[in-house]
Amino acid sequence: MTRHYHVPRGGLPPQTALMDERAVFTDAYAVLPASTMSDITTSFLPNWEKTRLWVIARPMSGFAETFSHYVMDVAPSGGSEHPEPDTGAEAVIFVVDGELRLTIDGDTHIMRPGGYAFIPPASDWTAQNLSSEPVRFHWIRKRYDAVGGLDVPEAFVVNENDIEPIAMPNTEGRWATTRFVDAADMRHDMHVTIVTFQPGGVIPFPETHVMEHGLFVLEGKAAYKLNQDWVEVEAGDFMWLRAFCPQACYAGGSGPFRYLLYKDVNRHAQLGSFVR
Repeated sequence: MTRHYHVPRGGLPPQTALMDERAVFTDAYAVLPASTMSDITTSFLPNWEKTRLWVIARPMSGFAETFSHYVMDVAPSGGSEHPEPDTGAEAVIFVVDGELRLTIDGDTHIMRPGGYAFIPPASDWTAQNLSSEPVRFHWIRKRYDAVGGLDVPEAFVVNENDIEPIAMPNTEGRWATTRFVDAADMRHDMHVTIVTFQPGGVIPFPETHVMEHGLFVLEGKAAYKLNQDWVEVEAGDFMWLRAFCPQACYAGGSGPFRYLLYKDVNRHAQLGSFVR
């Protein structure tokens, strides 16, 4: 099956363009439309050559708390021999365009669109673009929450095209999830999956749960309910949902609606100090 992935390419809108009014930032959710990923919103990182990125989520008060999400754009011969400065950080990489050479603890993988890699904390890894065209990929990072008696999960590299999506019960395949790790594997404290809705597929109730979410729309369009609001989203848009933010969805358009989904899982709620 041929997969389609939105590929951010930067640029700037013309001076004649109307202001995009779909960007929303609230206490419960945020929507970053594809048009916000322009040349003037890029960032750069130490130890990365010929690379720019869009930081679309980062831990901060009133926004994402558990993860960061980068959209990387690496030019030919670019990349990094020392990409991750935080030895406690785990990562998922998902390639949407081009060809990436990823080496993890001495094992080298050539990743193409649909390629998915899990990188455990304290790994020795590198990322290089040795091709003649840019490579674009998502890089999701989380501080690993270790638990006594549980091993750290091992690294792996797969491609979503080799994994059969799992349909949600009683949906006749209209709503399915591509899972890259066993949901019952307690070693993992985050899941990054791909959710697919066929045209007309829905989340038919307001999901309200403890998991924080980051959703990057890979393909298609939909109406998404976030807290009390309905918003329209399409390929290239990013949504952040705070824990317990109600969410529902109605997939529109003539093709599938698909997004890359982050959520934190399988750990106790951390308890802070309270003044009595």
